[in-house]
Amino acid sequence: MSDFARMQTNDHGPRTNDLLGRTRRVLSWSLVLGLCSLVAFAAGESETMAERTLKKIVEHQREILTGAAKQGDKLDEPNLRQQLQSVSHDYELLLRNNPNFAAGYAAYGYLLSKTEMRKEATAMLLKADQLDPEIALVKNQLGNLLAEDGKPVPAASFFLAAIRLEPNEPLYHYQLGTLLAEARDEFLKTNTKEWTRESLDAAMHHAFQRAMELAPDRFEFAYRYAESFYDLEKPDWAGALKAWSALEEKAPSAIERQTMRLHAANVLIKMGKREHAQALLRTVDEPGLQGQKQKLVAQLAGTAKN
Repeated sequence: MSDFARMQTNDHGPRTNDLLGRTRRVLSWSLVLGLCSLVAFAAGESETMAERTLKKIVEHQREILTGAAKQGDKLDEPNLRQQLQSVSHDYELLLRNNPNFAAGYAAYGYLLSKTEMRKEATAMLLKADQLDPEIALVKNQLGNLLAEDGKPVPAASFFLAAIRLEPNEPLYHYQLGTLLAEARDEFLKTNTKEWTRESLDAAMHHAFQRAMELAPDRFEFAYRYAESFYDLEKPDWAGALKAWSALEEKAPSAIERQTMRLHAANVLIKMGKREHAQALLRTVDEPGLQGQKQKLVAQLAGTAKN
């Protein structure tokens, strides 16, 4: 893969060591939104007592996490630890009184899946899936757990199931694309007609494209789609150039716009358009990008000698 295929600076997805440790990493808006969507899924026109209780638990959890997030580096971890223990107790009481409440198992399992209580999380999510196999978030989280455990092939089945249930959720497409890209060799080892290099490339690229299309405001999704051209065995460099050019127009800062320009120049070199690449590189003057720029200049010098 090119030196310019990994310029992203954001690092997403860290997990906690346990439910109460390294709690800053639990403060994820995706967690809050996921739990709220679960409650919305659970509640119909006439709420049951269990659904009302679950809403209260989720709201309480949201308040705890929002308050903790505002504390930043001054986070009172012992206090947060105590509050999360209270939330855990509320979930357990809810499920003890409602042993067939799928959304309750799903919400609690989703919370636990963000920790190192992996066996407990998996058990909760599997119970939710057994009670109601139509909750996409459950499929997705089971896929995440399997992927993190180094089992990408069964994980893909759960991601695909989540997508079938909620085809317009961009995160599910993004995670599938990430799995197929990062675990390509594992899929190829299966030696099945389903997972060939051609089918993997097509599925991976399409997944990132769908994530970008469904969430046009998520810059990182569009970036990963453009980046995915580098991952293809037979890249469509014309398509890649179009993608990086479109991203440059969306980039909010000068250094990000010039980063996209470096990608475009890299693609132009691969296309054999040296003069166009040189012209583009001359416009890159951000100090922090000079190292990457010089690598491309060296590539141009090498192609000129050949």
